[in-house]
Amino acid sequence: MKRIYVLVSLFIILSISSKGYSQDEIPVFEGTYLGQNPPGLMPELFAPNLIKTDHREAEAAFTPDLKEFYFRRRGGEYKKNTLVVIQYKDNQWIESVVPPRAGEPFISLDGKTLHLGKYYREHTVEGWSELKSLGAMFEDFRIMRLTASVKGTYVFDEATKSGNGVLRYSRLINGKREAPKPLNIDIGQWGAHPFIAPDESYLIWDDQRKSGYGGADLYISFRQKDGTWDTGINLGDKINTQFSEAYGSVSPDGKYLFFHRGFGGDRGNIYWVDAQIIETLRPKL
Repeated sequence: MKRIYVLVSLFIILSISSKGYSQDEIPVFEGTYLGQNPPGLMPELFAPNLIKTDHREAEAAFTPDLKEFYFRRRGGEYKKNTLVVIQYKDNQWIESVVPPRAGEPFISLDGKTLHLGKYYREHTVEGWSELKSLGAMFEDFRIMRLTASVKGTYVFDEATKSGNGVLRYSRLINGKREAPKPLNIDIGQWGAHPFIAPDESYLIWDDQRKSGYGGADLYISFRQKDGTWDTGINLGDKINTQFSEAYGSVSPDGKYLFFHRGFGGDRGNIYWVDAQIIETLRPKL
């Protein structure tokens, strides 16, 4: 009996080791935020015990119930950008690949739509539907990231060789989608990856400016009472560094800001920080 107990114990230890975790690093499986302790006003790596690799991870997107986390990975065996999901099932987080398209993910606040640039999937009882197109009025744009407000306003970027692309928006008016229009907002070189706040009170994006900290920086603009957008504000040296920061987004509950920090090539990680950092920049009325 003692021999059986020893063999079982060794099997458990070897099983834990095969996952790459020491006994003190075994993830806490809880139902939100991948079981991570929340950060303060200094950015921290998000879930390094679960998703950090020697590759490039970027573009965080949670479902509203916070039990599914989508991101893209590239590098090593992942020759192209690959859409990955970590889901909370049977009291544990399980990672899998989402085929076939790896567009930049954004999930609507009602959880019904997974946006992937100019394409999307609808949520059904069986899971996400087949890939669908946003329609003819979006076909001429090389959209990288599209996000949406609660009102259904789309804000999106475009990939250009010159880096002089503009950000555009498209509102839902009386149930009808209007043609995209340029967003009247100051952006620098390579302005991209916009995130529109659910209430449309602010917009976060990344671009490159001589006044920045190096590489791409994250910026925010707050909407004025008259509907215009204020001058873009650099999110500061707690967020932006000599490396490239991009893909800013706020969690569905509004508590945390997620972003990517790239170190060149196929190397980079996802970070998170208390979203209160946004409120410290909001103009006082």
